[in-house]
Amino acid sequence: MTRVVFDRVWKKFRTGETHDSLRDLIPAAIGRLFRPAPSSLLAAHEFWAISDVSFEVGPGGVLGIIGHNGAGKSTALKLLSRILRPTAGRAEVRGRVGALIEVAAGFHPDLTGRENVFLQGAILGMTRADTAARFDEIVAFAELERFIDTPVKHYSSGMNARLGFAVVAHLEPEVLLVDEVLAVGDMAFQQKCYARMRRFKDEGVAMVFVSHNLTAIAQLCDTTVLLSAGRAVATGRTAEVIARYCSGPSDATGRDASVHATLRAARPGEGDEQEDVRHVTPGSRLMLDVTIDFHRRVERATVGVVIWDVRSETFVSGVSSDVVGIPFVAAEDGERRSFAFEFTAHLARGLYAIEVNVVDIDRQAFLAHARGIRHFDVVDSVTFGGVANLYFTGTEMTVATETLASGA
Repeated sequence: MTRVVFDRVWKKFRTGETHDSLRDLIPAAIGRLFRPAPSSLLAAHEFWAISDVSFEVGPGGVLGIIGHNGAGKSTALKLLSRILRPTAGRAEVRGRVGALIEVAAGFHPDLTGRENVFLQGAILGMTRADTAARFDEIVAFAELERFIDTPVKHYSSGMNARLGFAVVAHLEPEVLLVDEVLAVGDMAFQQKCYARMRRFKDEGVAMVFVSHNLTAIAQLCDTTVLLSAGRAVATGRTAEVIARYCSGPSDATGRDASVHATLRAARPGEGDEQEDVRHVTPGSRLMLDVTIDFHRRVERATVGVVIWDVRSETFVSGVSSDVVGIPFVAAEDGERRSFAFEFTAHLARGLYAIEVNVVDIDRQAFLAHARGIRHFDVVDSVTFGGVANLYFTGTEMTVATETLASGA
């Protein structure tokens, strides 16, 4: 049974539009009923926040939605949670819904945390007895025992997020809608939430997850939708959609040079595929093949390779061709040159992007600069944070002890 249906949905907004009376609402509703197809509906001051987007999620499925700010991600979740109505198409959720779309959404600020737990339980269709039976677990998960009888208007955003997720997590939703709200919690609580979401997946809960945390998307989501200006520009396997989002085109073309790169396993068995590797384990040997088409003559050029942590935008490592034994490159206009860079991915779990740049040493200028030309996902079931995987091992030391004789 499909739990979430988003079928050719369109959502239009008008800047400054409000319907605060029946006089405004009825003409607007009649206009929507008799207007032509959505693609011809835009008038002055109107814009499409969602344009002809479709996806489905079944039990146990996790769909990620990614995109830049303003792409339409939160609007899609608000349509599914019925906060908004679509201009055209069908947005439908079947089953008991737990929604975390905005911090403290649904909380009454003047009620205490305790009272809001029971209020949210009622909204989710739980009886008071069912909520009471889970109350202690909810409070413990949220780590708010000291403040549970304090009005939530005095809570920080992190406290609100913790209580909101704890309520949803313990009231057995059949569908879970989660926006970037988890980002306001501390790292330890975020990891606890992600662990609970993985358990939901195993229990058959359908989830739609919006986040800028691409590592979390890669770990949790089976399929992902990439939104841009309200349109779905890519839908499919999460790794492929993330690659589209963070890597851009495979070729980076500039005025002075064009760059193409392929990432492959340097040794058989260290990647899912020999060519165009996407997923690797820490310590894998990888080969980056770089091809450069020069569009101008150059006497001394270098090729630089830089690796970035996508989630934190952190510089991880970088090298220049002249440092690793490749002589300065001399090339004529129209000449093609190829290079190979081998490295070991001693990296912690996460998503990494590769940058390739070509520099004219004499002019001190970039001939090409391809940020995110390739990417790879380090998959590791042990490490969870940091940048490097240092392969720690441990043993218990045996210490010899002597028993002193009595009276010695």
